[in-house]
Amino acid sequence: MLLSLLRWAVLAIAILPLIYYLAATLCAWDFFRRRPEPSPDFTPPVSILKPLKGLEREAYESLASFCRQDYREYEILFGVDDERDLAIPVVERIMHDFPGVPIRLVIGRADHATNNKVAKLCRLLPEARHELLVISDADTRVRPDYLRRVVAPFRDPSVGAVTSLYRGMTVASLWSELEALNLTTDWLPSTLVARKFEGVRFALGATMAVTRTRLAEIGGFKALADRATDDHDLGKRIASRGCRVELIPCHVETLCASATARQFFTHQLRWGVFIRHCRPWGYVGELFTKGLPWSIAAALVAPSRLIAIGCLAIPLAARLGVALSFGAYGMKDPLLARRWWLIPLRDTLEFLVWVLALLSNRVRWGDTEFYVRRGRLIPVRSKSAPLAA
Repeated sequence: MLLSLLRWAVLAIAILPLIYYLAATLCAWDFFRRRPEPSPDFTPPVSILKPLKGLEREAYESLASFCRQDYREYEILFGVDDERDLAIPVVERIMHDFPGVPIRLVIGRADHATNNKVAKLCRLLPEARHELLVISDADTRVRPDYLRRVVAPFRDPSVGAVTSLYRGMTVASLWSELEALNLTTDWLPSTLVARKFEGVRFALGATMAVTRTRLAEIGGFKALADRATDDHDLGKRIASRGCRVELIPCHVETLCASATARQFFTHQLRWGVFIRHCRPWGYVGELFTKGLPWSIAAALVAPSRLIAIGCLAIPLAARLGVALSFGAYGMKDPLLARRWWLIPLRDTLEFLVWVLALLSNRVRWGDTEFYVRRGRLIPVRSKSAPLAA
């Protein structure tokens, strides 16, 4: 009797990922149907803030893409920690190659911020000249119409922030491809489901656009000084004040640079721990959106071989439906056409990362290790570090 109840419980739970896959597919089709063209007569001045640390792969190409914007008036502020930063020669080259674009290099960071990216944003903000701010990660690459599309929603005064989707650029590595597939077949489709059922109460680091006024209302970048998920928190805080956060139906590109298994797991585990602390109950709920482990469990307890085959084949087909509707149709990701067959391997590794993230509160970000507690970053004290007085 108990075994029979367990069998039917597993078979029932295995249906939940199918419902999620269907919802994700429908949300993707609905979202990408609308691709409005930006208004040519709405081009308020923009300050682009780019915090940098070290030399990213293909750094020049990514940073230079912001200098090729089809936009009337904008400036770019690059921020680094100190004069020894390896990104400085690249910034100087860009300043030489694009003399018509107002570009400034700002050296230094706010000492009070644990989050290194936010520390540089605190330093860059007073230097920015314009009301409208666009922040993006160092490895983000954009098209010439990027600013027009990001700025367009701000015509509506109820919009407090704008963010965008992104797809991965890969290096010659299996681990880089698996990281890119994670974006366009799983992580980002889930943001469209959240958008549909909860509204957009987050921002994504590839694009965070906000007015200086709205930013001040949430306490500025200082309010995010020790937050692990500064992008998510920025969007959440602005939405909590009754402003709308707009997710635009266009994408940028970001580099998936994991060349080794260690780099892959370090990066994925960090984000897993961050997300668990950012949305703890949502993270637990993710277990019921993972088709692979539940379909295998359902196949093992299925009452017949035919049902077991169905338990494996139907979720796989639904999983590919999400990948095609979001990654292929919506994001036009060329990687999917070549590597779609890696999705089961990606799902297996992603489930492993999900479990490991439940067991850890310690992450490595760059060259620093942190504990994550209630969404805050707390640096790990080295054994040789002196105790505070």
